[in-house]
Amino acid sequence: MDIQIITAEKPLMAQARPRKPAPFLPMSRAEMDTLGWDACDIVLVTGDAYVDHPSFGMAIIGRLLEAQGFRVGIISQPDWHSAEPFKVLGKPKVFFGVTGGNMDSMVNRYTADRRIRSDDAYTAGGEGGKRPDRCTVVYAQRCREAFKDVPIVLGGIEASLRRIAHYDYWSDKVRRSMLADAKADLLLYGNAERAVVEVAQRLAAGEAPRALDDIRGVALFRRVPEDYSELHADDLDSADEGASRTKGLTVIRLPALEQVEQDKEAYARASRVLHRESNPGNARPLVQRHGDRDLWLNPPPIPLTSDEMDAVYDLPYARAPHPSYGEAKIPAWDMIKFSVTIMRGCFGGCTFCSITEHEGRIIQNRSEGSILREIELIRDKTPGFTGVISDIGGPTANMYRMACKDPKVEAACRRPSCVFPEICPNLNTSHDDLIRLYRKVRETKGIKKVMVASGVRYDLAVESPEYIKELVTHHVGGYLKIAPEHTERGPLDKMMKPGIGAYDKFKRMFDAAAEQAGKKYYLIPYFIAAHPGTTDEDMMNLALWLKKNRYRADQVQTFLPSPMATATAMYHTGVNPLRGVRRGGSDKVEAIKGLRQRRLHKAFLRYHDPDNWPVLREALKAMGRADLIGSRPEQLVPAHQPPGTGKAAGTRRPVRPGDKTQRFTTKNLRVMK
Repeated sequence: MDIQIITAEKPLMAQARPRKPAPFLPMSRAEMDTLGWDACDIVLVTGDAYVDHPSFGMAIIGRLLEAQGFRVGIISQPDWHSAEPFKVLGKPKVFFGVTGGNMDSMVNRYTADRRIRSDDAYTAGGEGGKRPDRCTVVYAQRCREAFKDVPIVLGGIEASLRRIAHYDYWSDKVRRSMLADAKADLLLYGNAERAVVEVAQRLAAGEAPRALDDIRGVALFRRVPEDYSELHADDLDSADEGASRTKGLTVIRLPALEQVEQDKEAYARASRVLHRESNPGNARPLVQRHGDRDLWLNPPPIPLTSDEMDAVYDLPYARAPHPSYGEAKIPAWDMIKFSVTIMRGCFGGCTFCSITEHEGRIIQNRSEGSILREIELIRDKTPGFTGVISDIGGPTANMYRMACKDPKVEAACRRPSCVFPEICPNLNTSHDDLIRLYRKVRETKGIKKVMVASGVRYDLAVESPEYIKELVTHHVGGYLKIAPEHTERGPLDKMMKPGIGAYDKFKRMFDAAAEQAGKKYYLIPYFIAAHPGTTDEDMMNLALWLKKNRYRADQVQTFLPSPMATATAMYHTGVNPLRGVRRGGSDKVEAIKGLRQRRLHKAFLRYHDPDNWPVLREALKAMGRADLIGSRPEQLVPAHQPPGTGKAAGTRRPVRPGDKTQRFTTKNLRVMK
């Protein structure tokens, strides 16, 4: 397959058929009657409360399909115990679109310790339990029960990150593609605007779902056509990994479902190949055997141009929750209603994050005009607006309009990150467009303050002292969240994050800019506990760094293996997919799986909490670092426990004759030099 410059054959809105937009996409028969509809063409089923705003996926897809001339209804958080709630809008003429919502339903419902959450930010009243586990699967099955002959199309981040056989942390096993579990017809992965428009148009024209095998970003079950040659990435004895380039039509065969279930190196190989084939400019189709069927994944979707992004964000959103929720608060809406998304995608490639797997690493940008129009809409139409834009950003705050300097190089590139291990010399890191945007937003009538709450990529920010000055002088309110994630090279390499030196440089520049502006501002660093490749010694050194720099974390993040992330493959397999994977020649990674070990790593991040001192003292002694127990400034925890503390750390019961007490053991302990 030849390298191609990344452009789409036709613009996203080329066949738009504008019709009078509905005030809200209907959620009831009464609303359909008011609109004069006898039926919906498309019914979207979602695990989130319906908020008609471009920060919510079902609103974007619904309004986009409406702009194509389709009558679109929404079923939000239905009772999944029977098929009846899925019949409320009647039989859709074209298809059911099913999504779990803005988050994977398992990430939404469970903590990193597999404890169920009591709340849900995407539900009215913040109430938990309004969606089932793996709700995309359950909803699709109920749609099939409701109307057996209606095509079912899966989309959203839950389906996108479960498009092939994947490790599921909550059941601790490899599950097959969500397309198979849901018994759906098609799965759209990534930002699916292009795909969903073409799918809708072709299904409405009478094509069968199985005929839509040429649409980018689509997964479906099909046989490998006879005119395709296969490259066998499922051969773990080969170092090639299916990477060779051949003339003609080719498809890469991933290790089969049954193979990745039984063989962890095969799973790591599948993960490595999938991530390598993620650039729309050079990616080839992938195929993975599921039982007696082949799961086929077409190459990723072509990123939207700025004009297309503008068209999506300029659609006639009501910019409010559906009236059926009354005065009930929807926490996710309250958090974003005064914020503005300016771009999509991330070229950072952090292995613990799934943004790149879903949105891609090519940045998709809105124009200044579109962004300013939305800010004026917030000012004029959003109740409670006081003149403060709560965030202007996206997956990151400062990748706006950054791209490869050469489109041909971009189309040919297979690097998983543009900034690791160092910033690629082909990457344009200029912040000039973003600085100009900030200034225009601040000049907008009625805008008093514009905050930056999205994460700042500090290794990029240090390339632009002017940006840091602009950020600190105008867009920080007391403190700025930043995510170095760790201090030690071992885990940072597994995360594909820069060394702590880049953070130190950013802090010096941030502090200098704050002093020059006469501000008292602070950085709040975020760190991850128990990431694959992290030793107990690494966590100890991080704790010492935190104490030396007088940081006390109130909340800490324990690594959560989300579907399809590279770090999740490390966690499950003990193999590093960032390097070649082949039988007997793979790079090993130690994963922190035991609950006790994970809690220790979390305790190191909260070294200042007396409840953690008993377990830390025990661990330090086992590590041969009892010298860090005491009251001196360079020591980590005191030798004596304050009365009434330590219960949360699990104090041991008294030792009885013959008892064998459970001792704490450490992993990957290196000799201190």
